[in-house]
Amino acid sequence: MTTPVCTSASHGQRRPSPYPSFASYVRARQPVLLRTARSLTANPSDAEDLLQTALAKTYVAWERIEDHRAVDGYVRRALLNTRTSQWRKRKVDEYVCDELPEPEPTGGEGDQAERQALHDAMWRAIMKLPDRQRAMVVLRYYEDLSEVQTAEVLGVSVGTVKSAVSRALGKLREDPELVLVR
Repeated sequence: MTTPVCTSASHGQRRPSPYPSFASYVRARQPVLLRTARSLTANPSDAEDLLQTALAKTYVAWERIEDHRAVDGYVRRALLNTRTSQWRKRKVDEYVCDELPEPEPTGGEGDQAERQALHDAMWRAIMKLPDRQRAMVVLRYYEDLSEVQTAEVLGVSVGTVKSAVSRALGKLREDPELVLVR
């Protein structure tokens, strides 16, 4: 059984807003403000996110806004500033070109059966290693531990880990089952 994170939400109760005037403002003006946000973005979901961010900024500044009749202007300015900041932070990683640059498929990249065969061959080769070398290879490359961490786990020096892993990798390079894969 899981425990609800927000107990008031699990019982259908709503926590009263410290600014009831802000809540009523949002209920009354949300459709108009959402139209403004949609005019700033191409995606309706992005417009909703943009409005939510602008309303959050407005909520934080609610006490500092002296004339609540001018809140629409404040929110519109927050929408525009937020959208401008998003646009400036945008990373351009799309380029127009005549042909799509598709990567050349390599041996086992797309075929699940080939990847599984390679995985099985690798484990058979690792199982042929002496226990100590096998433990070091597994800790270094499958558990992604550093040489220092591997040495601490096994209670040996870092130099021992380096030399044992080097010998183990040499044996794996010479394993006839793995030579066929290359």
